[in-house]
Amino acid sequence: MLKRTYDWCVEAADKPYALWILAAVAFAESSFFPIPPDIMLLPMSLARPKRAWWFAAVCTMASVAGGVLGYAIGALLYDSLGQWLIHLYGLSDKVDAFRASYAEWGAVIILLKGLTPIPYKLVTITSGFAGYNIWLFILCSIVARGGRFFFVAVLLNRYGDFIRAELEKRLALWVAIGAIVLVLGFVVAFKLI
Repeated sequence: MLKRTYDWCVEAADKPYALWILAAVAFAESSFFPIPPDIMLLPMSLARPKRAWWFAAVCTMASVAGGVLGYAIGALLYDSLGQWLIHLYGLSDKVDAFRASYAEWGAVIILLKGLTPIPYKLVTITSGFAGYNIWLFILCSIVARGGRFFFVAVLLNRYGDFIRAELEKRLALWVAIGAIVLVLGFVVAFKLI
């Protein structure tokens, strides 16, 4: 099943709908979807290393747009669902302190967490909830997400043949490592909240 999915992504790199799927996954991941766009970005960039830059640009634009949706979820649903959850978890007395620290360190949080495997949707929703400046949020998102996706593009453009051979030789191992990193990202994110 892994090999079939990988092959489909590699073959899809030349299809006209590939960029739309990549953009949809990047958009959804920034606001509600649990799977990162790397599942498409990596094989597509390996199949077409010269287009890795374009794929990274599409990922960045779609991820930032999805981040704005995540921001809106945090900002608009706080009064209904957000307050209820905060009260349920007994964190009502910590909301003001959280918002104050986010106001002071929000840019650092967005930049660092946007580059890590910590799920970005947690950053986007938290930014909206904390009332972080939307324009600074967008700017930090462009830098962080662009940095992450273009770093992948540089690696795959430069070392694509070696990475592709290694990935195809040990696909199950690399997928397992990716899944572990994703789960650890969620665990770390929930410990930090």
